[in-house]
Amino acid sequence: MSAKINWTLAALFALTMAANFAVRPDPDVPNIDYLPDMAHSAAYASFSPNPILPEGKTMQPPVPGTLPRGVTPLHFQATPEDALRAGAELKSPLDPEKAKIRGTVVYQNFCTPCHGGSMRGDGAVALHGYPAPPNLKGEKSLKLTEGQMFHILTFGQKKMPSYATQLTPEDRWSVIAYVKSAQSEAEAAPSPAAPSPAAQSTATPPAAAQPQPAQEVKK
Repeated sequence: MSAKINWTLAALFALTMAANFAVRPDPDVPNIDYLPDMAHSAAYASFSPNPILPEGKTMQPPVPGTLPRGVTPLHFQATPEDALRAGAELKSPLDPEKAKIRGTVVYQNFCTPCHGGSMRGDGAVALHGYPAPPNLKGEKSLKLTEGQMFHILTFGQKKMPSYATQLTPEDRWSVIAYVKSAQSEAEAAPSPAAPSPAAQSTATPPAAAQPQPAQEVKK
């Protein structure tokens, strides 16, 4: 039974191939085009003229106030006044403990070249003659709020350029969480205690070098 089916299918295949050459004797001529809308769209191309839409253009500008998908508006400018306003109004929407895990990776990739692994402005770029960035564990940096840091990462400040094109808002908040965590650890670390005057006075002075007796030279 199976042999008859195989022979039947082979005969049908041979008949189909013969019919193909019979219907289209010239291989340079394309086949009949069924459902041409699938291959040739009736819609206008993006940059083609369009007599229906305003100004005769197919591609139209977005409606005022339209935002791209996934973009959160930031109503601040690259000014000192807006930097202070950002410090007062902007707060991180992320969980600090979870965000600093991602922030560790972001800092190593984007911040270490200038700020260094210790965050003290001793990165490879600064060691090769470029002006050193501020010490992120210094007194001035410790006073920066999350919003001020986000403003700096977004718009830049002095020698530091904007990182808005390299880092998403989530990555900016993440690296801020990592830096803030490192700053808190630096503030909590005990500073080395200076010796008291009493301890200095009772300290045993180093023994003066005693002259060594001359050895007798035997004749």
